[in-house]
Amino acid sequence: MSAIQASVPATPVARRGRLTFLGGRVLEYLAVLIVALTLNFLLPRALPGGPLKLFGSPEALARLTAEERAQIATEYGFGDPIHLQFLDYLHSVVTLDLGTSLSDGRDVTAAIGDALPWTLLLVGTSIVATTLIGITLGVIGGIRRREGKGAFTLTGAIVVDSIPQFWLAMLLIVWFGVKWQIAPTFGATGPDGTTVAGLAQHLVLPVATLTITGIGYIFMYTRSSMLSVLTSEPVQHAHARGIPRGRLVRRHVLRPALLPVHTLIMLDIGFLAAGAIVVETVFAYPGLGRLTFGAIAARDYPLMQGTFLVLTLMVVLMNLLADLTYPLLDPRARTGGDR
Repeated sequence: MSAIQASVPATPVARRGRLTFLGGRVLEYLAVLIVALTLNFLLPRALPGGPLKLFGSPEALARLTAEERAQIATEYGFGDPIHLQFLDYLHSVVTLDLGTSLSDGRDVTAAIGDALPWTLLLVGTSIVATTLIGITLGVIGGIRRREGKGAFTLTGAIVVDSIPQFWLAMLLIVWFGVKWQIAPTFGATGPDGTTVAGLAQHLVLPVATLTITGIGYIFMYTRSSMLSVLTSEPVQHAHARGIPRGRLVRRHVLRPALLPVHTLIMLDIGFLAAGAIVVETVFAYPGLGRLTFGAIAARDYPLMQGTFLVLTLMVVLMNLLADLTYPLLDPRARTGGDR
């Protein structure tokens, strides 16, 4: 299908094809969810060590007999046979009762409910900033590909994309938090509580870290998509017929070029929540990422299973949302194929 095309109404055959496609996708997501649930259960138990260390010092645990260790494990639910633990886990997922944290005794569902809004605030702000900056630079880079600045911008994007998150976070803390004291270096609220100004101040450095490390690949993806559409035959013919370049870009290039970027951004929302573990830990930000890190460090099986489950569901839901919203943006997906 060309980049310059009007939408046409869907036929019954196209509608049946679309329903078949959606049904297939739903089955795929169910299969992914089953595999994800299994991995979420097995991964905590594959880590070295175990939750027994939560119940005393290594010296105290060394003095326990095998029967005492087994009694503790059974009492807290991780001493039963593995298949029974898995059935209990599936039951907890279905009933939304994820158990009790072994490390602090909190209800896992409540702990996740307290941490999730902070992560959504951090990730949502970062996605907006990353999307606006990355797409803007990518569009400019695609349009000015033959200019000297285009190669320089591409090189800069590759360098930025290769920066480790933890290194950049520590650098921002040293310069903007310690040396210049421009922004807070930890937490999400100040002494005055959850005011808008306090929240904004504490978001500056974590959002800057996620945004800077996320701009590069969105820029490169947008630039590549722009180049693909700009060099397509219909756009080249339209330009040869005398259509001004600015009008051509606005009306016939931006929309088809940004369609794949839309999918990338939707998927990035889910993956960025998991990727925020490092940033939230470095900045002591009270989100889902820091909660996950603490659960892993403590080998807290119920809390690990709960946080892994939420992170997995976020990725799956963003994939599903990308599939559902794509037909609203691309007429080809509504008509059942190219015409």
